[in-house]
This record gives sequence, C-alpha cells and structure tokens, in this order.
Amino acid sequence: MASQRPTSAAGGGKTYFEQQRELLIGEIAMSFEQVLANINKLNRSLESVITVGNEFSSVEALWSQFEGVMGKEEESGGGEDTVKEERGAKREEEETEITGHGDEEEERSDR
Repeated sequence: MASQRPTSAAGGGKTYFEQQRELLIGEIAMSFEQVLANINKLNRSLESVITVGNEFSSVEALWSQFEGVMGKEEESGGGEDTVKEERGAKREEEETEITGHGDEEEERSDR
C-alpha cells in the first residue's frame, strides 16, 4: 500500500506538512512585520496630532479667560442695564412733566 503522506525522494528531507508549516510561519512573520510597521506609523501620526493639539493649548486658555471675563461682565452688566433703564424712564417722566407743565402754563396764559 502506498503511503498517503508525501515525502521527499531522499528520505531525510522535509515532509509536506513541514514545508507548509514553514510557508505559513513565514507568511505570519511577514504579516506581523506589516502590523508592526503600521502600528509604528499610527503611533507617529498620533504623536503628530497630540503635538498639534498641544500647540492650541495657549489659544484655548486665552479663549477660556475671555469667556470668563465676558461671563462676569454679563452678570454684573445685567444690573447696570436695569439701572440704565430706570434712569432713562425717570428722565422721560421728568421731560413729560416739564413739557406737561409748560403746556398748562400756555393754556393759562391763553385764558
């Protein structure tokens, strides 16, 4: 009966299984090298992104400070607007009173 396992002609060579195993191990090694190269590339890209992000930290701090200052002015500014509106209303009342008294005096002089 013939053997179902192919062997080399010399008898001391590698079997078919061993040859296929070496081929697969070689392919796996190449794949690992590609994965390692891609991971290194990704790492460099991430470092670049982080570097660019860190360059904007001073801009972010400046905008945060600006936002804080504007927020404080809005809080205190709301009270000032109310006071200004009240002062404006009082001035309008005074002007109306002055104008109203003037009209009455004119009416009295007409009589």
